[in-house]
Amino acid sequence: SATKAPKPGQILIAEPLLNDANFTRSVILLCEHSDEGSVGFVLNHPTEIRLGDIIDGLPSGGPTVFKGGPVQPDTLHLMHRVPHYLGQGKKITNGVYWGGSFDDLYDVTTSKPFNESDIRLFLGYSGWAPGQLEDEIKEGTWLIADANEEMIFNASNDELWKLAIASLGRKYAHLAHIPTDPQMN
Repeated sequence: SATKAPKPGQILIAEPLLNDANFTRSVILLCEHSDEGSVGFVLNHPTEIRLGDIIDGLPSGGPTVFKGGPVQPDTLHLMHRVPHYLGQGKKITNGVYWGGSFDDLYDVTTSKPFNESDIRLFLGYSGWAPGQLEDEIKEGTWLIADANEEMIFNASNDELWKLAIASLGRKYAHLAHIPTDPQMN
């Protein structure tokens, strides 16, 4: 069910009326969940920033950088599905790795054949203190689903939240049609 205990490799889907500017309609990939707390990255909040804007020596442009969350927004985080190029990092779920070497990233983006959709870059992350995420799930803030590689690397930002809701099954399908602002109806 959508209230099972969270674990890495799952996505947290913001309930439709969550009114928090950081997390409206967000889909977060959970990468760490332990007694020390939880870490995840918002998958569908792109910024105007490109990789070339923040790493010296790279051509301008390059992959879009996403806003991973409100914690430490000046840190850059890497998610990818090319462990043969970027070092293993930590396997989060099939075909999804978190971390890796920024030297390798530089090499890949300058000299190796790579597809921008093979990597996701995030400024900052979403973090929860021990027990906090479970409490928010109990309160209904987040629905939980299993993540998959396609969803993480290929879904368009606008569609990701609806796709994620759809992955929960028919019981939740109606949620995808609730307007963001109930007053707009």
